[in-house]
Amino acid sequence: MQVEARGLVFDVEVDGPQDGPPVLLLHGFPQTSHCWRHVELSGFRTVAPDQRGYSPGARPLDVESYRVPELVADALGVLDALGIAKAHVVGHDWGAGVAWQLGARHAERVETLTILSVPHPAAFRAALHTDDEQRQKSAYMRDFAQPGYDQVLLADDAAALRAVFGGLPSVDVEHVIARAQEPGALAAWLRWYAGQRREDVQDTPAVAVPTLYVWSDGDLALGRTAALETAHWVTGPYRFEVLEGVSHWIPEEAADRLSALLLEHLG
Repeated sequence: MQVEARGLVFDVEVDGPQDGPPVLLLHGFPQTSHCWRHVELSGFRTVAPDQRGYSPGARPLDVESYRVPELVADALGVLDALGIAKAHVVGHDWGAGVAWQLGARHAERVETLTILSVPHPAAFRAALHTDDEQRQKSAYMRDFAQPGYDQVLLADDAAALRAVFGGLPSVDVEHVIARAQEPGALAAWLRWYAGQRREDVQDTPAVAVPTLYVWSDGDLALGRTAALETAHWVTGPYRFEVLEGVSHWIPEEAADRLSALLLEHLG
């Protein structure tokens, strides 16, 4: 379905009973709501938008439109448009970045918070200052923020973009490539990186809502230091789960394990 919010039109996958507890599923880069297709949340009403830049009707051209407060306001706008006052929030990768802000700054809208892969912004910032491994893991972000880098990723039948997934069979890479090759699509996705501003996240408070943080030890982008430090930035009920032998692509590679963890957490 399509949902109008904040003057934009978002493609949103809505599933489950109309009266089920709502769960907002926020995808990351370079994926869409399609990444949640194997996550089973029986009895819940799942709301999975293609976020700003990923929905053709929500693809501004200016970088400033992709700053974190805009992305957070989009998520709230989708909930408002669907008449949802409060939801369980689940986010992976960049979607986790949005989810942290929802949990920290808009707790009145968040029933529970589930974060996949990405540490709390304060923990991540500290790791970038103190942990050589995390600095090395994050070096790619500078490239992704460069104008025109979409053409680098799409060259040679999107060879560099395909390589991001490391040949993982559970990821529907062809779906990603097809969506990325839409006119202007990948350039818009990369504006999430170009739109980063330290002042937008540097004062992110601790989270008081019940939080589940799922990190995988095979993640090539996010290391253990910040993952462990995240515990200091959640004041509410907190559970930290490590998926051993799993890559960054948790929603697809470990869908069954994730589904079980979510059903337990959402209660």
